Amino acid sequence: MTGPRSRASGAAPAPAPRSARGAAHGHAPLAPTARYVWYAVLLVLGALVGTAGSLVQAAWFPLGLLLALLGSTALFYGARRATGNQIGVAAAGGGWLLAVVLLSFGRPEGDGLFGGGLGEMVFLLGGMAIAVMCATMHRPVQPTA
Repeated sequence: MTGPRSRASGAAPAPAPRSARGAAHGHAPLAPTARYVWYAVLLVLGALVGTAGSLVQAAWFPLGLLLALLGSTALFYGARRATGNQIGVAAAGGGWLLAVVLLSFGRPEGDGLFGGGLGEMVFLLGGMAIAVMCATMHRPVQPTA
């Protein structure tokens, strides 16, 4: 029954198809290929933000550390909002972590980007904590009509 009687009896209307749900909220659902392109872009963007944050936090301590963490937060939260799922945050976080870990390795000559101080550890652990927080955020409640 789809008439007024079904509403009066307390029955919930049938959920809208997946394609109609995305259009109702102001954006069309992404095709699988486009979603994978988004993940690849977020991976590269994460590597760029991780590299920039590694350079800035060491150069302008302590304000550089705050700027690097804010940039990382913007990346992770933006990835969550852009893709609508945790995989987007994981892609951005994976690129970020890969860049930070590769830059923390020293060269055989002994020089490296990270000196091993408190700021570097706060950037590494704080960035990972922010990525986890953004990945585990609740989705906002979507209006039904």
